[in-house]
Amino acid sequence: MATTRQIALLRGINLGSRRRVAMPKLRELLEGLGYEDVRTHLQSGNVVLSAAATGAELAKVVARNPLADFAEDPARYLVSFLSAKPDRAAVRDLKALDVPPEQFVVHGREVYAWHPNGVQRSKLFKALADGALGVTATARNWNTVTRLLELATSTTSG
Repeated sequence: MATTRQIALLRGINLGSRRRVAMPKLRELLEGLGYEDVRTHLQSGNVVLSAAATGAELAKVVARNPLADFAEDPARYLVSFLSAKPDRAAVRDLKALDVPPEQFVVHGREVYAWHPNGVQRSKLFKALADGALGVTATARNWNTVTRLLELATSTTSG
């Protein structure tokens, strides 16, 4: 069976002093489970690995980039990856928030969110982090998303 490069976004690890996971141990664990060419990015649960599966979801997420005309700082442009597609009522409620100058687009199981003033006082970020869409989510900034895609498409190990 052919293997393809996959991206795993682990939620809620290495946040402050809680849930500490050493990346070498994580790589070792995943290799022990049968994954190949396991690589981690940063200390926040971003993993690229080879697995017997198909899909190019992350490439589609990057290619879609619906806020490219607005999101000027990739550190303040986040993609939330959702465990399931949110229901229409939850999306409608999120759209009812008064969040200018922030902007967001919900597309399937992703939320693209532009936070030009950062996330510290963002009503939009707080709503997403508090589960306003009724599904589990984990967010990564655009720098991380594009770097993970680079790692996934790279042929070198490291």
